[in-house]
Amino acid sequence: MTLTMSRPVKAMLFGVIAAFVVLTPLIWLINTRDWGIFLMLVVPFVIYGLIHAGRRLAEWADPLPPPLEDD
Repeated sequence: MTLTMSRPVKAMLFGVIAAFVVLTPLIWLINTRDWGIFLMLVVPFVIYGLIHAGRRLAEWADPLPPPLEDD
């Protein structure tokens, strides 16, 4: 028996893991360091990057069908 996962499941798992790996250290640094408040200037760019990565994963998980050819 082989364990296979569909593309949407793989994309969701990768997206959640990537967000956790990126946001956890950022949140920890903001919370525990005095200079962490300056990282708040970086947060919008990090969130934008995660949103962009999520859209790319969504495109990969559910590609558009090929265009219909008219004869």
